[in-house]
Amino acid sequence: MSEKNIVLLLGANLGNKEETLRQAVMEINNDIGEVLSLSHFYETAAWGKEDQPSYYNQVLVCKTTMSPQDLLNTTQNIEHKLGRVRKEKWGARIIDVDILFIESEVVSDENLKVPHPFIQERRFTLEPLTEILPNFVHPVLNQSLSDILLRCKDPLTVKKLLIK
Repeated sequence: MSEKNIVLLLGANLGNKEETLRQAVMEINNDIGEVLSLSHFYETAAWGKEDQPSYYNQVLVCKTTMSPQDLLNTTQNIEHKLGRVRKEKWGARIIDVDILFIESEVVSDENLKVPHPFIQERRFTLEPLTEILPNFVHPVLNQSLSDILLRCKDPLTVKKLLIK
């Protein structure tokens, strides 16, 4: 399979969030492919289920030869390795690794949707995404990420932290 650039969103709101995100980046670099770029960390109140600690989020671009299904399995293995336990939808978690884009591919399987279906609704995803890929065109919405961010109605404040 040929090498492709993929975009992942990392999130953590339990434990040492900064350290967990750094460990996730190392695991991704080792298990998925070379990390090409990283956004800063961003802090946001919890989305979807709000009675929990704030999140740190980070977007990264890496290259891989994995199929979409192998990529999903590997991201879930990384989550498990770092201590993630799935208890409830949108619940607090030590780590979350979401597949946002696989180049400009569209994947619609029972357990995997790419591009991630909620990108345009989540400021905590769009802020770090536009930091590193402002002109990338969403393959379904046919708009740049910068334009999508400008139209985002998510009211949550996203704070850029001066750490990577």
